[in-house]
Amino acid sequence: QVQLQESGPGLVKPSQTLSLTCTVSGGSITTNYYFWSWIRQPPGKGLEWMGAIAYSGSTYYSPSLKIRTSISRDTSKNQFTLQLSSVTPEVTAVYYCARGPVLGSNDYWGQGTQVTVSS
Repeated sequence: QVQLQESGPGLVKPSQTLSLTCTVSGGSITTNYYFWSWIRQPPGKGLEWMGAIAYSGSTYYSPSLKIRTSISRDTSKNQFTLQLSSVTPEVTAVYYCARGPVLGSNDYWGQGTQVTVSS
């Protein structure tokens, strides 16, 4: 069974870059034809898809976040990483990584990690 685990700092200062890593076990991030996504949920709001990296290494981003978002991977560690630059308090959310057979549909999720942006 595929398992995903998010890791990263729980607290980030405004204007810094947020970096989160998702470690995958039970399956390879290069397996055809899956997409590996980052999704967040701000307090009191719904889920927001941020972007994804495909099995091929191609990346896809939400248009509203594309300028400040970067997703990469380390196939040797079976990990993929989210970087979000110039963070503001509005970035505070629970961040999830997930796997899906198509963009926008996910079958396995990490447990989520709380990120708070505060000085």
